Amino acid sequence: MKFDKIRKSFVHVFGGNILTEGFIVNNMRFFVVMLIIVFVFISHRYTYLNKMSEIERLQRELKDAKYESLTISSSLTEASRQTEIEKLIKQYSLEIEISNEPIYYIKK
Repeated sequence: MKFDKIRKSFVHVFGGNILTEGFIVNNMRFFVVMLIIVFVFISHRYTYLNKMSEIERLQRELKDAKYESLTISSSLTEASRQTEIEKLIKQYSLEIEISNEPIYYIKK
């Protein structure tokens, strides 16, 4: 008896008979609007998550670029020190000497 009742309600819902009842037919517009709102909400959330993951990826890329820039700047500063320049002059046997006289500035 109980199994037969469950079976009839199952057939009633999945057979499509529930869609022809008065409550469903009278509120069909409401159900359609709610379904559209749910689809828009899901679509908006999906777009939001994609944009957030892109923002995070770009922030990581920016951080890597900043570190790379800092490393290059440090290397350039080290290479342009006077002692490093003197080592390179000696290493390549260039005939350049460092002046012992101070620099003179010409004023107008």
